[in-house]
Amino acid sequence: MPSSFHRVVLDATSDAPITVTAANPELPGSLPPSAVAGRMPTALLVVGAMISIQLGAVIAKHMFALASPVTVACARIVLAGSFALLLWRPALRIERTALLPIAGLGVAIAGMNLCFYAALDRIPLGMAVTIDFVGPLTIALIGSRRTRDALWVALAGAGVLLLVDSDGPVSWTGVLFAVAAGAGWGAYIACGAIVGRHTAGHDGLALAMGLGGLLALPVVVANSAVVLLNPVFLLGAAGLAVLSSLVPHAIEMAALRRITPAAFGVMMSLEPAVAAGVGLLLLGEDMRVAQWLGIGLVVLACAGAARGPRDDGSNGHEVRYAEKAVSSTVDSAI
Repeated sequence: MPSSFHRVVLDATSDAPITVTAANPELPGSLPPSAVAGRMPTALLVVGAMISIQLGAVIAKHMFALASPVTVACARIVLAGSFALLLWRPALRIERTALLPIAGLGVAIAGMNLCFYAALDRIPLGMAVTIDFVGPLTIALIGSRRTRDALWVALAGAGVLLLVDSDGPVSWTGVLFAVAAGAGWGAYIACGAIVGRHTAGHDGLALAMGLGGLLALPVVVANSAVVLLNPVFLLGAAGLAVLSSLVPHAIEMAALRRITPAAFGVMMSLEPAVAAGVGLLLLGEDMRVAQWLGIGLVVLACAGAARGPRDDGSNGHEVRYAEKAVSSTVDSAI
């Protein structure tokens, strides 16, 4: 899965838009950009983040020859959590109200990555990423009162139907895993918004990633402990953690200092197309014309949904996302 997942949402306590990503569910601007990134055009930074994520997915597919997708995913989750704890050194003193959301975020991190890698083992990269994108798109549109959003839902649905309609056999198990990864991504967004409000800096994210790693560690040991002695496997898993988590996070934060979250969301809506292109060039995963058209429809739906709140001229109170309702419910429960 996309392990650095991106979506523009509204904070539950404000009308100001923020961006929640799988690399950072908090407000942007906490990571200083490098001097090199500061001189690069914003579009190149965003494309660089997308390419980094998909290169990680390519490495993951090759690692399936060494271990099962579950083992690869869990090893990557463990290392990404370890790197996050070492780099960000979160404070262990946190609000009691943040404990449940952090736990939910950690479970979502583990679950969505496990499901995405299971999908990646069964269906092409472009198809997996595109279906996965339907999850956060649904979260963004569920609470909207704008009739125009029904168009984006219809476009996304038509795109997925075109994707799974192929001459050859389609792994419906892989499709269901991709749908489950998208659902996990939606849960990530909802929990991430709450964690961002109740914790400072990267503390909440680092603790959630650490918890995800803790949950994944027994799975790695139980499934294939011997593979942990393979230096090639460990190097590949470390590469996944860097390419799919740390590098995209740094690049995205640099980009978000220059452009609005809405513009960022539109740019990131190109990721399914980038994933399909990377899959074609590096994995030889060709798709039919109808399937490429399906990817195009999902990209258009994501771009339209990201631009919608800025384009409809509303005062912001009419634009509500599902994560608002979820976060309010969880807040009241805790």
